[in-house]
Order: sequence, then C-alpha cells, then structure tokens
Amino acid sequence: MRTGLRVLLVLLLPVWGSAAAHNGDLTVRPTCKPGFSEEDYTAFVSQNIMEGQKLLKVKFNNCAGNKGVRYETNSLDFKVRADGTMYAAHQVQMPSKQLILMVTAWDPQTLGRWEAIVRFLVAEKSQHNGHKPKGRKTVPGELAQQQSDTLLPWRQHQSANGLRRQKRDWVIPPINVPENSRGPFPQQLVRIRSDKDKEIHIRYSITGVGADQPPMEVFSIDPVSGRMYVTRPMDREERASYHLRAHAVDMNGNKVENPIDLYIYVIDMNDNRPEFINQVYNGSVDEGSKPGTYVMTVTANDADDSTTANGMVRYRIVTQTPQSPSQNMFTINSETGDIVTVAAGLDREKVQQYIVIVQATDMEGNLNYGLSNTATAIITVTDVNDNPPEFTTSTYSGEVPENRVEVVVANLTVMDRDQPHSPNWNAIYRIISGDPSGHFTIRTDPVTNEGMVTVVKAVDYEMNRAFMLTVMVSNQAPLASGIQMSFQSTAGVTISVTDVNEAPYFPTNHKLIRLEEGVPTGTVLTTFSAVDPDRFMQQAVRYSKLSDPANWLNINATNGQITTAAVLDRESDYIKNNVYEATFLAADNGIPPASGTGTLQIYLIDINDNAPELLPKEAQICEKPNLNVINITAADADIDPNVGPFVFELPSVPSAVRKNWTITRLNGDYAQLSLRIMYLEAGVYDVPIIVTDSGNPPLYNTCVIKVKVCPCDENGDCTTIGAVAAAGLGTGAIIAILICIIILLTMVLLFVVWMKRREKERHTKQLLIDPEDDVRDNILKYDEEGGGEEDQDYDLSQLQQPETMDHVLNKTPGVRRVDERPIGAEPQYPIRPVIPHPGDIGDFINEGLRAADNDPTAPPYDSLLVFDYEGSGSTAGSVSSLNSSSSGDQDYDYLNDWGPRFKKLADMYGGGEED
Repeated sequence: MRTGLRVLLVLLLPVWGSAAAHNGDLTVRPTCKPGFSEEDYTAFVSQNIMEGQKLLKVKFNNCAGNKGVRYETNSLDFKVRADGTMYAAHQVQMPSKQLILMVTAWDPQTLGRWEAIVRFLVAEKSQHNGHKPKGRKTVPGELAQQQSDTLLPWRQHQSANGLRRQKRDWVIPPINVPENSRGPFPQQLVRIRSDKDKEIHIRYSITGVGADQPPMEVFSIDPVSGRMYVTRPMDREERASYHLRAHAVDMNGNKVENPIDLYIYVIDMNDNRPEFINQVYNGSVDEGSKPGTYVMTVTANDADDSTTANGMVRYRIVTQTPQSPSQNMFTINSETGDIVTVAAGLDREKVQQYIVIVQATDMEGNLNYGLSNTATAIITVTDVNDNPPEFTTSTYSGEVPENRVEVVVANLTVMDRDQPHSPNWNAIYRIISGDPSGHFTIRTDPVTNEGMVTVVKAVDYEMNRAFMLTVMVSNQAPLASGIQMSFQSTAGVTISVTDVNEAPYFPTNHKLIRLEEGVPTGTVLTTFSAVDPDRFMQQAVRYSKLSDPANWLNINATNGQITTAAVLDRESDYIKNNVYEATFLAADNGIPPASGTGTLQIYLIDINDNAPELLPKEAQICEKPNLNVINITAADADIDPNVGPFVFELPSVPSAVRKNWTITRLNGDYAQLSLRIMYLEAGVYDVPIIVTDSGNPPLYNTCVIKVKVCPCDENGDCTTIGAVAAAGLGTGAIIAILICIIILLTMVLLFVVWMKRREKERHTKQLLIDPEDDVRDNILKYDEEGGGEEDQDYDLSQLQQPETMDHVLNKTPGVRRVDERPIGAEPQYPIRPVIPHPGDIGDFINEGLRAADNDPTAPPYDSLLVFDYEGSGSTAGSVSSLNSSSSGDQDYDYLNDWGPRFKKLADMYGGGEED
C-alpha cells in the first residue's frame, strides 16, 4: 500500500431553479449608461492558442445601437471583431498561468472611450497515475449537495523512490452563482480543504472584493471546515464576477499552503425588460416611395446578458394608425429595429403622418417567457412635387395706362395640392409669347402664390393698343419622376392700353447752332419746334421762354421761331465756353395740359470787337538807363486769332515821348520800355503807348502807363528819398515835412514825461485829486444836520441850537456846556485859495486838522466830560465817539456804508479805484 496522501476535492455548486428567471417583480432600469457589461472578463485558455481561435466575447453598448464602435487591445497578439469576439491574431504560446489585457471601445461619433480588463487563465489538468479526478455533475433544479463533492486544491505527490515533491497548484474552475436567489442565506458555495489538515489544525480565510473589500461580506468562509457561503442575493447587472483568494494557515498564523484564486461568476437571470433609447422616435419617408424604402431605426437595450436569451431583443410592430391605404404599410427588422415600407400607396395629400407602436421583447422575442416594452414611432410622409400647379381659369384680362411702370395689370390665381410654402408649392410664372419687347413681367406673391402681371417697361398707346400674352406656371422644385405637366398650367392674358395726354417733346434736345457774335437785334436764328406724341388727339402746341439769363432771345408762341432781342456778346458773363444756353417750354391744350422743355445752345463765333489793353498800368524805373527796364504786355477780351501777337509803339506826339523813351520788342506778347536819354529827373511820367492786335481788321488802343522815375542804389532799387521825390515833392517840401515830424515827436515825448510826473505825484500823495474831482466847493456849513436818506424818522430838534442863549450866558462860572457851540471868538481856519492847486490839497487838510485839534470850542473832546444839560427825551445818539487826529493813517472804509451821497468820499479816501 502506498504511503502518500490521498487527495479529494469536491466542488459544491448549488443549482438554482429556473422558476426564478420569471419572477414578475423585476426592476426596470429606465436609463442607459454607455460602457462594457463587465469591468473584468475572465476566460480559460490552453497553453497553445491557434491563429484565429475565438477566446471570448465582450459586450459593449453605447446606447445608440453600437454603430461605428471600434475595439482595440494593448497587445498585438489578440484582436477584437466588431461584434466583440476576441481572437488570436496568430499562434500564441502562453508565457505564464495568467495574461491580463486591456480592451478599449471607441465611439467615433461622440469621441468617447471605455476600457475593460480581460484575464486569460491557462487551464491545466493534473493526473496522478493515469487517474482523472472524478467530480459529480450538478443537475438543474437540485439544491442538495453530496458530502463527497470536495476538492483539495493543495495536493501532495510521492515519487517512486519515496521522496515527496510538490506539484503545481490546481486552477480551480469558476464558481457560478445565479442572481436573485431567494435564499435561505447564507448558502454554501464550495468547501476548500488541504490534505495537511490531518496533521495540523488549519484555519481558512478568503480575501478580495466581496469578502474583505467593498462590497463587504458578500462571501464568507468557515475557518475550520473551509465551507464558503454567499450571504445575500446577487445582481449580475451590478457586478458580474468576483475574484477571491483562499488562504490556509496554521494556528500560529503561519502559511501552510500557497493562496489559490477563486473566480465566482453571477449567472444571469431574465430580470430586466428591454429599454428603448427614446420613447418617441421621429422619422420621415417620401410619399410615393417604393416598398422596401428605409424609414428609421428604433433601438432597445436589455441590461441582461446579451450572450444569452435573456438579453436577446426582438422587435415587432403592434399597431399602425391610420390603417390607410393598408393596415400594414410598414414592417420592422426583428433583430436590427430598421423600419421600412412594405406596401405602396403613400400619399401626403391623403395621409400626412403615421403613428406606429413598436414592441421590443427579450428571450429572442418569446412572448410567453420574455419581457417586453413599447415605444412610439411617428412617421411623417414628406411632400414630393407630384401635383403640378394649375390655373383656376384659362383666360385673364387687365388694363394699363400708357407710359406707366411698376403697375400691376392682372392677378393670376393657381391651385397646387402640394405642401404650401414649400418649393413643391411655390409658383414660378413665365411669359411664353405676346411680349417680344419685354414690357411685362410676372412676380409671385409669397403669401397667396398668385402671379402679379407687372409693367416694367412703359407701353405706348400710339404703338400698341393691346397685348395678348401666353403665360405658363411651374414650381420651384421639378416635378417628381413620372409626373407630367398639366394642360391647365398655361393660360392667356389680354392687356388693354388706355390713351393719356402726353407732353410735347423736342426731337433735338439739346439743340446747338453756331453764329458770329454781334448779330443785330431781330435776326432769326432758328426754329425750335416740338412734337406732340398724341396723334389721335387734335391739340395745339404753344411755346414760351423758360430760361433766358441775358434776355437776348424771343420765341414765336405759335411756330417756335427764335429771334434775337439784343446783341449777342461772346465776352459776356453769361457765356460759358463760348456757349449761351436758353430753355424753352412747349405746352399743349389737352386735358389735363402737358408740357415739355427743350434747351437751345448757341455757339458764338468771336469777332475782333475788343481793342487790347496795356499791362501794367503803373511801373517804376531808375533815373539812369541800363539799370532796369519795364516789361509790358497786353490783354485782349477776344480769342485767337483776334489777339496777339501785339504791336507796341510810342506815339509821335508829343515828341518828348520818343525823345525820352524807347520800346524793345521781346516776342509777340511782350516788350520792354526803357529810358532813351542818360538821365531823367525823378518824378511821375505818363507815357502813352499804342497797342495793336492781330485781328482782321486789327484794332489798336492808346494806353497810358504811369512811370515813377527815382534815384536808385547800387542794386537798382529806388531809395526812400528818391521814392518821395518821384511822387512830385521838392526838396523844400521834404524838409518841411521832416521838421513837422520832429516837432510832433517832441510834443509826444513831453506829454509822456508830464504823465509820468503826474503819476509819480499821485503815488507820493494819496490825497491828490484832479481839480474836476475836488468837492470842497460843495461842502457847506449848516446850523442843523439830519440823518441820511434812510434816517428821516429821527427827531432832529434835539440837535438844533437853542433860539436864545440866556441859559448859557447866565451859567455859574466854572460850569459850561460842551455839547453846544460856545459864544465867543472862533479860531481862524486856513483860507482855501480861490484857484486850488492839486498839490496843495494835502497841506490844506493837514493845516485844517491842526486848527481843529487846537480849537477849545470844538466839541467833543476825547476825554471824560461832565454835561450839565442834555435836554429831555432826546432820541439822538451820542456823538462823543467822533475823533480828530493828526495821524495820516486812517481807515476810511466805513464810508462805503454811508449810502450813495458819500460814495465820492469813499472812492477818494476809502481805497476805491481811481477813475
């Protein structure tokens, strides 16, 4: 008997009843989240993978039908097809027990990227002595487990020579757990044992997501027996797989066996209804479309596993409204959701919109077991131009006055059964015949679609009294294939032209005639007649002047004959570029009257009727010859050939002209005038010169030029004295003028000096004033004084001197009044001179002030006084504050407050501005 350990491994897989797949209380997820169905995919592969071998299929949903979604991997050894199938790009030798890849889904429309992890595990079955481990196959619907279904993942082997060697660990097959289990919980999943548990006490544990990582405690394990349990119902849509690691340690926590990987997959149950991306889909199809025409695509997503029947959705049409002209106008592809037409007869003019209810059912469309959902597809029948426009009547008529434009003559009405205000309905009108000159056009009213026949080129009653137009109407969009134009798309339009009174017109306008200037008055120039276009009206035309700036012309009111009323002068200011313009009016006697204007242009040919004029009229020359000359020329109002070259010559009378002066010809228009003698006394000389033009016959003119002869300096310029002498003044007169100038300057200088002195005296003595400003002659002495203009309410009787002086004379010696004028000799004040001098005013005031200060009879004193009598009931105030001082620095600003009578004193002494 062999001494090695016997290895037993029983995998307990609970099998769930299929009744849970049809639980009616399933939660419907109304939203769709793009992404992979799993975050982590796991597949068992062999050590050697052949090229093209399919390994697994990933499921991705972008919530838009997965159109255009592309898949990529981070390995060159593996690729993913458009349906999510992952295969080997070439023969691959797996380098290890596990290979982890990254799969990326890319949506080119939204530019979104999603990633998922793919794990390839190498499945290797170990055999001992040619025997395969036997396990029991699970049966659906069986909930009990056999005690012998145990698996020992850590297994020891003994060699033939008795030595023990460690084999590689087994890879545990994935554990499948159905979702939505009803319990009871916890439920046993598998029991894990080590063959060393007979030798030592072993404690088991599990780690990973669902055990000690969130979500926590979804799985648990009995640390003694190694039985692993699930503690609550699973939901594949929340998490489809779990990766755990099982550990075996002794009582001291020492590792007894290497950790093993446990993969737990949640088995999908049909617990999610298909969900449409939109509850209402909008599509369109042209009317008259053939069967099989694509309309739209509806898409429903099922959160269940798409690799099973739980997530396989099928579509069908439930109802169609309206059921016209057939109840089955559309069909739907059960797998893709594409809706196409199945019958002919779509007509927008009859049915403009269809409402189709579409049902999506999982379990591959099995209505007995599958879950269903519905959505609404609104199919709009779009208009095509299958109805040509037609006139409502075959003939139209209108009327237009002649010479009118932009007038609507007739309105053409049409009928079109296509969609209003679309290119299939908008009408375009064309004139086929009857208007070779293009007098009319037809514009479309954008609201009513009517054709407005409009005059764009004026019509003439005398040329055409009526028009017969043939018009055709069409649409902006071409007619649909197979639709022919209706015979009612053409119509006739009769337009009558009415005659109106037209204005006469001048056939030649502007009319130009040529004649010489100076023709005598009454000369017939031309006949400027107008034409009346109204040939069928007997009307008379009358002529009159409208504009004749120089009033040179007359016109015959009956026949339009033009005659001269004055001599025409080409040199007149009314002539522009030798042309004279006049405007005439021609009016008929129609109802209402009409008139037209015409312009007559008269080109005047020049004749030699203006003698030349000498230029310049004045000149200056030195008294000695050969220093300078005078350049002369001529101006003529005429034009060539009645102007230059000119002839300049001196007259023979008086003889002194040719004796003193000479003329030298420079060219046809210029000559030089210079002195003939060696010296000519300074002065102004009138030199006559005869100027003759080149006209036929020539005209001449004797012109006088004033020449100033003066002494010149070395540069040839007249000196100042010479210029004066040249003006005709002698030496004595010049000296007299100079003396007068000197005297005038002396007087001005003296006046300035006097003003300076006077200004200085004013600054020295502030009280100096002009005699006319002296007011001392106006100061009078009164026995009584009242208040100012504003103080008339005071009782002035208290200030008057008593009529009798007995009470004063009978006073006791030693007692006297100081508020009355004393009886006795008065002091002598300085006498003002009869003719005052401004410089004595200050002295006069100072002397008067000293006399007043020394006058014992002048009250009041600036000291404490005793009054023995002040009267009774006096309303006057005290005047004891009046002060006289010998000081010259006094403030007189208070005079400004005393009213207008003291304004003069305030200006003199109060610092006011001087006049």
